[in-house]
Amino acid sequence: MLTPSLMHHLSIVPDFRQAWKVQHQLSDILFLIVCAVICGAEGWDEIEDFGHAKLDFLRLYGDFETGVPSHDTFARVMALVNAEQLQTAFAEWMKSCHDVTEGAVVAIDGKTLRGSYCRGKNKGAIHMVSAFSAAKGVVLGQVKTAQKSNEITAIPELLKLLNLQGCLVTIDAMGCRTDRHSGPAEGCRLPAIGKGESASFGCRLRDGIPNNQGGELSGDSYITDEKNRGRQETRYHIVSEITEEFQELSYEWPGLKTLGVVMGFRQESDEAPEEPMIRYYISSAELTAKKLAEAARQHWHIEAKLHWSLDVALREDACKIHRGQAGENLARVRHIALNYLKGEKSFKGGIRRKQ
Repeated sequence: MLTPSLMHHLSIVPDFRQAWKVQHQLSDILFLIVCAVICGAEGWDEIEDFGHAKLDFLRLYGDFETGVPSHDTFARVMALVNAEQLQTAFAEWMKSCHDVTEGAVVAIDGKTLRGSYCRGKNKGAIHMVSAFSAAKGVVLGQVKTAQKSNEITAIPELLKLLNLQGCLVTIDAMGCRTDRHSGPAEGCRLPAIGKGESASFGCRLRDGIPNNQGGELSGDSYITDEKNRGRQETRYHIVSEITEEFQELSYEWPGLKTLGVVMGFRQESDEAPEEPMIRYYISSAELTAKKLAEAARQHWHIEAKLHWSLDVALREDACKIHRGQAGENLARVRHIALNYLKGEKSFKGGIRRKQ
């Protein structure tokens, strides 16, 4: 992820200001904000302080002929920058920096920016749906949705924004809706079965996947066993092709090729194992049980490696900025910063230490 490449894509974002009033180029402002957030700045005042401290560095990549913009300028500009155009610039930048390999897992999930809620202005919290490369640990793109229930409409929009040819796209239960299955065919899907469907759809999976004479699920299977801090967790993964019992599902879900079940057993110390947790999956890819296990596990990287880092390292939920489109734009800047920090391999340390 070269800095000139980022500057090139930021310069594509159109400037909404009247040219004769412009003292600072929009690409310079965006670049300064990105660099400041990478180094731990959280508000407009801190971003301005960073600019004054690192002006010589900033002039290596931008003009900054009139010095550093004021914190009021940062706030005003970020509130008015077109969020969709900045979103497109981010996605194009990631395409130029990262080639997602064949069969790679791309996890899609949403996160609410709790600090962006403003009761006085009757403004709800921003909810961002992101696509996360599990193998490379970077955000590939994101779209905003007003409410979490609207993730089902944001997912197709996000998939259209990205080039996921040959990838395996994993989605949680929110994305498993028969009225929202349609979309581009670049990547194969692996959505989990939602709670609303579990009573009927889940029972149909349980009853339809072939059983052996011992009463246990059969088919291609794979077992994982993990021990950590006195806790043992065993997971059984079983996949099945579409049998006669599920032919009607092919009409509800065109391209459906694989049904999957994951049964997890957890045991603390010498206590008796807990009741198994069973999750059902459907996929438009022909998966082995081992591939299902890897994909289901990697899906949770978006929580552990993206959402956790945004909250703990970059303190996203503590950010109270919500004026205009500034909250959404700054969330996208945090994604740029996190991608840079995770891509920095010369220093061995966590995100905060890298900042």
